[in-house]
Parts: sequence; C-alpha cells; structure tokens
Amino acid sequence: MECDYRASKKNKVVHPVDCTMEEEPTNVASVNQHSLWSQWQLLDSILPTGGFAHSYGLEAGMQSRMVNNPEELRSFVVQVLENTGSLLLPFVYCANKSPDAVTWVKLDQLLEAILTNEVSRKASMSQGSALLRVAASVFTEIQSLQDLRQTFLGSKTVSFHHAPIFGLICRLVGFDSETTQRAYIFVTMRDVISAATRLNLIGPLAASVLQHQVAADAERMVQKWKDRGVKAATQTAPLLDALQGCHAYMFSRLFCS
Repeated sequence: MECDYRASKKNKVVHPVDCTMEEEPTNVASVNQHSLWSQWQLLDSILPTGGFAHSYGLEAGMQSRMVNNPEELRSFVVQVLENTGSLLLPFVYCANKSPDAVTWVKLDQLLEAILTNEVSRKASMSQGSALLRVAASVFTEIQSLQDLRQTFLGSKTVSFHHAPIFGLICRLVGFDSETTQRAYIFVTMRDVISAATRLNLIGPLAASVLQHQVAADAERMVQKWKDRGVKAATQTAPLLDALQGCHAYMFSRLFCS
C-alpha cells in the first residue's frame, strides 16, 4: 500500500491525499491464509499433545541441585536445545523432506534403537502418539493423517517417536523444511521454560523474558544443526541424558520425565 499524507499546519490534522492498494493474487492469498491458521494451531500450547507433562530432566536437575537459579536455568535450556538440535533435529528434517509412511517408519524404528534412555524414550513415544491422535482429529481434511492413524495407531510396527512424526505432520500442514526445524526447537524451548515455571524455579513474567533472551541461542542451534541426515545424529550433552534417566528414581515428582 502506498499513501501520500499531507498535514495542515493550522490544525495539525493529517489528510490522506492519494492511496493505492496493491492486491495480492486471490488464489495465493486463500491458500496461504488457510495454511497459516493450521500451522499456528500446531504450535499452540493449547494443543493437547502432552508436552507440558515432560520437563526434559529439569525436575531431576533441580532435585539434584544442579539447577538452582535463573542463571543456571538459562544454561540448562541452552544445553537442552543443543542436544535436541544434534540428536533429534535430523529426524525432524528427514521426515519433513520425505513425508511418506515408509520413510517415517524407518526413521521411527531407527530412533527407537538410538534412544537408550528409558525415560526419554517413553516420553518421546507418548508425545509422538498424542501428536498424531490430535493432528488426525483436528486436521480432518488431510487424508494422509487419517490413513496413518488408521493404519498404525494400536499396532506394534512403530513406536511413534515425537521427532519424526512432528516433521511429517509439519510437512502435511504446509511447513517448509527450515521452518519445521525452527518450530521443533521453539516447541522444545517453550516446554522446558514452561516446566521451570510450574516448578516455581522462575515466575511467568521472568519466563517470558528468558524465552526472549534465549531466542538468539535457539536460532544459533537451528543454523548449526539444520539440514543434517540421521547418520549425523549425535548426543552432545550426556549429562542431560543421565539426569533424565534418574527421573524415575525420584521419591516425588510433578512431571513424567
């Protein structure tokens, strides 16, 4: 839109003189609008996928006195994002680039073999299966999701790990590859900081400030680990893996993992 505004010096009123509207092609606008609503909903925290039931080992870190204050929390979040980018982002990327059932099953089975930590493995499975159920129930217009749900839910062929099913569903709702990988890092960051809030390690306002501050680190992780095949998947924070593995042995706990 181009507008030429001229102001009257006497009464300080701004009068629009000439405006021209550049219209977007109707077919492009309608496709983009429908796709955007679905994409935003997929990343909305209100979507009941069970992400807020998992703290990524933060609860165990607090009880073991390894995370005691907001400064240590920030370091913990960055390490979680680094490990997510190095270990799980390749599965998100490959599932998004090849959104078919055969590739997805192979990726799911490979991740099942890689995740040796029982706590994180079960968390990945519960989040992934919940995501598929919810996505198939919400995005009923996507026939591929309905087929996946009918074919695989309840079967023992796949484990429904979160990373590959997230990449697949993002592609089906219209995300490109890089946006999908960035979205996965965002969801991870959101869930860890939300867990910190529920554990009273940080307040809601401070949590929002922290999320804004960590955004630059999150983008750095995306650029560092994006577009890698599953052969490059690696564990960069073994201490986090050990912490999450200890979660099941805690006497009292708020989160599942």
